[in-house]
Amino acid sequence: MSPLTFSLRGAPDQRLDLSPLISQNLAGKTIPEIERIELGTTHIRVTVGDVFHVRDGDPETIVVEGGSERFDRVGMGMSSGSIYVEGPVGVQAGRLMSGGRLTIRGNAGPFAGSGMKGGTLDIEGGAGERLGGPLSGETIGMSGGVLHVRGNAGSRAGDRLRRGFILIEGSAGAYAGSRMIAGTLAIGGEAGDLPGYLMGRGSILLGWGASLFSPSFGDCGEHDLVAARLLAKHIGQVSATLGDLFRRPLRRLAGDLAALGKGEILLPRP
Repeated sequence: MSPLTFSLRGAPDQRLDLSPLISQNLAGKTIPEIERIELGTTHIRVTVGDVFHVRDGDPETIVVEGGSERFDRVGMGMSSGSIYVEGPVGVQAGRLMSGGRLTIRGNAGPFAGSGMKGGTLDIEGGAGERLGGPLSGETIGMSGGVLHVRGNAGSRAGDRLRRGFILIEGSAGAYAGSRMIAGTLAIGGEAGDLPGYLMGRGSILLGWGASLFSPSFGDCGEHDLVAARLLAKHIGQVSATLGDLFRRPLRRLAGDLAALGKGEILLPRP
């Protein structure tokens, strides 16, 4: 069966909340019912029918033809099915998703994957700041699933990461992996200043190092780690580039010794 398709009529005049457009919310609804769903975030009422031309199909597979940096909370809370966005999106894409697959064929704004519990978020462009991180007042960021960014990511990627995999094939900004609780953050390029800032546990792999390391990490020398080879096999199924980095001899920095100190930064041999 063909997918349920939303074709963008034109550039939106305001930021839109696309969180209602997920499989579990749309199952069993008719096209007129879907077109009446409200997406606006201002006092001006905006519905799905105002923004998109809707073509009937299976709601387990949703296609959004045309993207916008004003499309906020795409795929928020999804637990099953697939969503494909043919273009960029705004803030909080994939927030709180627990299953399914969200694919963004463009850039994503800040807080993509925030609070993820499961599923796969694939961003084919770059991502904004606090990738997978918590919102203000929250104590835990991403706690499960796979978040794959094929471009670069902004500052504080993986902040308060609790569990799961954040895989960035490009570079990342300052404080990557800050306050990590556990989990795995892999960056194929260079990170900005102070990766792993105040991390307690977890692993950060940096393909090309960082612009500045914290002095509160201890150099443990170079190792051939069995755990890294196991990670390489798993991560290689998502990103061959990052999987290959885990197969090299790895220089291990233990820390952050200013916090719990049971985390690590891994630096592949060039």
